[in-house]
Amino acid sequence: MADQQEEEDLRMALRMSMQNSPPEPKRSKPRDTAILPATTTPEESRQLQRELMAAAAEKRMLAAAKSAPPSSSQSKNERSGDFEMKEAEKKAKEVNLGNELSDKEAHQLFAMVFGTGVSKDILAQWSNQGIRFSPDPETSMGLVQHEGGPCGVLATIQAFVLKHLLFFPDELGKVVANMPQNLNSRRSKSQYVASNNFSAFTEDAKARALVKSMSEMLFLCGNNKRAVIATLSVISNGIEGSEGSSKDVKVLRVDRYTSPTSAFKRLEAMIPIFQSRMGALLFLISALLSRGLDCVQADRDDPSQPLVTAPFGHASQEIVNLLLCGQAVPNVFDGRMDLGGGMFLKGISTSVEVGFLTLLESLNFCKVGQNLKCPRWPIWVVGSESHYTVLFALDTAVQDENELEERESQIRKAFDAQDQSGGGGFISVEAFHQVLRETSIRLPSEKLDSLCNSGFIVWSEFWQVILDLDKNLGGLKDSTGQMGRKIFDLYHFNGIAKSDLNGSQATAEGETPVQRPRLTKLRVSVPPRWTPEEFMADAAVAPGNAGSESSQKDAEVAKPEQPHQHAPLAECIRTRWPRAVCNWIGDPPSIV
Repeated sequence: MADQQEEEDLRMALRMSMQNSPPEPKRSKPRDTAILPATTTPEESRQLQRELMAAAAEKRMLAAAKSAPPSSSQSKNERSGDFEMKEAEKKAKEVNLGNELSDKEAHQLFAMVFGTGVSKDILAQWSNQGIRFSPDPETSMGLVQHEGGPCGVLATIQAFVLKHLLFFPDELGKVVANMPQNLNSRRSKSQYVASNNFSAFTEDAKARALVKSMSEMLFLCGNNKRAVIATLSVISNGIEGSEGSSKDVKVLRVDRYTSPTSAFKRLEAMIPIFQSRMGALLFLISALLSRGLDCVQADRDDPSQPLVTAPFGHASQEIVNLLLCGQAVPNVFDGRMDLGGGMFLKGISTSVEVGFLTLLESLNFCKVGQNLKCPRWPIWVVGSESHYTVLFALDTAVQDENELEERESQIRKAFDAQDQSGGGGFISVEAFHQVLRETSIRLPSEKLDSLCNSGFIVWSEFWQVILDLDKNLGGLKDSTGQMGRKIFDLYHFNGIAKSDLNGSQATAEGETPVQRPRLTKLRVSVPPRWTPEEFMADAAVAPGNAGSESSQKDAEVAKPEQPHQHAPLAECIRTRWPRAVCNWIGDPPSIV
């Protein structure tokens, strides 16, 4: 009975996907864990795999139909049946249903994504998440999330959608899905401030931004040479598109494109399919096939593990990196890390359009490299232990570096290139001397001996020395206290529906919190780049010096404008802008 219900649900989703206006999404109710087991039988866990493999059965049925000899004494009903078969095949060709996936690819794809012994709950999460915009006016530019698993896919698509909506609104009316390098050449990033009127985006503009984003991401996975688009179709008794039969099977079909214009038009026609409950999974499959399954496995450090992680079905970092940079590498540092003996750990090898920040870096579990921290556009996917959200700015100038930041980036990049500790922030004495040569830093002998005494150099200790070193020696000592000061706004979007106490609706029984995605505006103030101890010391003026005009002026420079508000997102922001002070109005931004 359960399998039959799932089949009927999927048929309904495919029919709904052909409607012009799909129903508004609703927040999924929690599943009853007493009814749904944590793991399933082999037959149940292969439910989705059977859908991926159904193309082979369809091929055999069509081949048998074509090989049947014509009869000279066909009845009227038989001739009518032949006519209906030809009409169905003609319609199938007209809508370009694509090519079937081979048995080998289907087996490999399912094992790569879900592994073996996947739970029924995880399969349900990934087969019940469409790609749809929020119906709420305040968050209408955002994609709504129902299930916990596919958030990595949705957040990454969201980041690219914001890029097109905010920074290329004039390009949305054009059919051709421009490649990133073409877009970048048309606008100076340091001179553009996007509109904050998010509710002004029309449905057509949002749909085109979504199509352009999906096309761009798939070509990115295909090394800007190809894009593979996966879709589902229903077959019943050998006829595509038939409905209502209990023997209907879902066929996964794929189309390969080398032209961005053709891919754009195909994706535009398939928007209802991606809005249906299989949308997020179909896009992930499209990205994996665009990259090539063998290339995906070669990208990974451990290809034996599934891309969807147990026990909760979250998207792995490899999925997020594939969608961000086109390679399914598992790490977030720059380049490769040499472990010796011909072994390497793979990180991000190129600059990216939209970036990535993670709470795990603030907890010292990893180190995000400059490629992801400093993307071309001020948009970041934000990772926590269990969820992915999006952080963005409207002003591209937040990415511009002042004198201090440029120098820090140069020194940090040279240091990280020698760091073989997996982001631990320390290097050998020999590597340290190489850093000093590359960055033209001349340390006094006593400071050099002090740093090298332990046999390795820690970044935090080295940085404190640099802050206290005169500029003519390659340091960053600043007597004005102004170098590095910034004030700007960031926005945070969490696509999963939560209770918004600030948006309560009045009812006869009182106010009821609204369930909707969350959009939070943050004011970020980056103080001068003192060490934490110096910052606190200068912020508090000693009583004996209270009458000193210069001391009071220094105190005003050092103090943040407002008291710091605490939230995990603020810790993520400080991995990008150290010692940033964050403030917001209303509920704290949530990254879970």
